[in-house]
Amino acid sequence: MSDTTQQTPAPGDRFVKTGGIVFIIGALATLVTVAPLFLGSDPFPTAAYLVSMLMGVGFLIAGAGLVRQIAAQRRETRAAVEG
Repeated sequence: MSDTTQQTPAPGDRFVKTGGIVFIIGALATLVTVAPLFLGSDPFPTAAYLVSMLMGVGFLIAGAGLVRQIAAQRRETRAAVEG
């Protein structure tokens, strides 16, 4: 028998998921922009290098989601202790 429970998403879950997706896109773009260095072909235009900056942006978005989750957990704990 399977016991499935519905878990409510934490406040920062969407930020963490979105940040992970943006990070992966940036990581793939980084691999693509570095490949011409090893293959000896012409480098990509500047726009390709700008897309690889998404790796850092995704990291920051995910970090903001984690900070938001930590803040929510602290508020819940403080409310449980006081009340």
